[in-house]
Amino acid sequence: MAKKIIIGTRGSELALWQANHVKARLEEIGVEAELKIIKTQGDRIVNLSFDKLEGKGFFTKELEDELLAGKIDLAVHSHKDLPTNHPEGLIIAAVSEREDPAELLLILKDCVDLQQKLAVKFGGMVGTSSNRRKAQLLAVRPDLEINDLRGNVPTRIQKLRDEDYDAIMLAKAGVQRLNIDLSEFHVEEIDPIELVPAPAQGVLALQIREIDKDLFEILKPLNDPSVAEQIAVERKVLNMFKGGCQMPLGCYCRNDEGLFQVWTAKARDGDDFPDRLFIETDCTEGLAERIVAKFKEGRKFPESVFITRNLPESSYLRRALEKHGIQIEDRSLIKTFPTINKLDSYILKYVKWIFFSSKNAIEYFFKLEPLLPKAVKFGVLGRASEDTLRRFGKAADFNGEDEGIDTSDIAEKFAVVANGSTVLFPGAKDSLRTVQQALSQETKIIELPVYETVMDERVEGSSANVLIFTSPSNVEAYFQDNLLEFGQKVICIGKSTGKKFDEMGVKYTLPYSPDEIGLAEAVFGLEY
Repeated sequence: MAKKIIIGTRGSELALWQANHVKARLEEIGVEAELKIIKTQGDRIVNLSFDKLEGKGFFTKELEDELLAGKIDLAVHSHKDLPTNHPEGLIIAAVSEREDPAELLLILKDCVDLQQKLAVKFGGMVGTSSNRRKAQLLAVRPDLEINDLRGNVPTRIQKLRDEDYDAIMLAKAGVQRLNIDLSEFHVEEIDPIELVPAPAQGVLALQIREIDKDLFEILKPLNDPSVAEQIAVERKVLNMFKGGCQMPLGCYCRNDEGLFQVWTAKARDGDDFPDRLFIETDCTEGLAERIVAKFKEGRKFPESVFITRNLPESSYLRRALEKHGIQIEDRSLIKTFPTINKLDSYILKYVKWIFFSSKNAIEYFFKLEPLLPKAVKFGVLGRASEDTLRRFGKAADFNGEDEGIDTSDIAEKFAVVANGSTVLFPGAKDSLRTVQQALSQETKIIELPVYETVMDERVEGSSANVLIFTSPSNVEAYFQDNLLEFGQKVICIGKSTGKKFDEMGVKYTLPYSPDEIGLAEAVFGLEY
């Protein structure tokens, strides 16, 4: 193809960045291109939320019409905006590498409350035009007020700057591509396994006419086959649900050392509590069908779930189970007691890091009212501990869940971060010390047992369909007097808890995330 390629694009800053990115990639391989700006329905109608607009393809139809009419040769889209069914005669010739699909929550600094999950003040107003984001936000923060937010990325940020909202949510990919300075806001990055992104979020789609075989060949160097395979799962799930980009559906697939991991969150609308599912498998064949089957109407759920932890009414897991009429039996099988009543402030004088491996460790440590060094940093094992730390107005500088799910992997990563410093480990008496053992000889370790656990002398068994165990101690307490009943299924939080069942020869499910969202995914994924 010797002629100059005409690239069709919307006129927003982000759309122009994306089109110019493709233009630059083409020029790298010796292909000349120019841009043609096309206005879409989504650009013209800015006073209605997406769920009020009719049809699909609010940001893509006009580009596709121009492509079919031969007025442009190539359309560049945000892949997540495309309907799952292409007009006859058009194909996706290439997909880009994937920008980080995480979400960003931008918060006005005077509306920040670090004691709240996601750091928006209680009852704060959050702007988003996405029912998917709304449903998942309200699931973890039901106190928030969610209001519609339209406009391109800079316009949305200006609306926050003008204090029309206390916070807004945006895709990280768009902010990164535009290189926007966010230093005036408090920024919370939400991992895609915590708030599941839209199918194909962070990916560009290069659309051409099916008959343009020469252009298809030209675009091959711009195609990322691994990304194409992963988002094909996400897009097929969306297609099987017969949903468009406004459906409250999140689906995120990634390849982790040869295993495909998929997180799915689906709600009926923005006010509905979403169901969540996690699946891990070694191939993508039939994967979308497996996912959709789990969400089918009338599927069977367990009648009852037992968990070795007290669940408050506001608990994410409680609300996820009660949505499907599942009875909950929640009781801890162990008691905890403080081991010290006063903390010598000299212990903390030279501490650079404080690492917590449990929620109990955090609660008992701060009950001692410690006088902390000004520059001290905090490390936690996972999201559950991070949420507890927030209640005491502290933010985690190291979250093990961002580094790896296996505790030994987390320990190795923390060993690098804390190398050569002094680290305080508040924790349980006789703890496993997995993280401590990974630290170098140059790192000074201060052990501080702040609580101990005592098992109940007599534990009554449960006939619930599913038994959830939250610690090795609870496993020991339960099975000193009880056996599994026929057909009962076991879910464990943490690999150390699972090892107890390995020793017993009992099969169990290990949630990917050792928190209530992960537990909800695990229960939802069980076969009944």
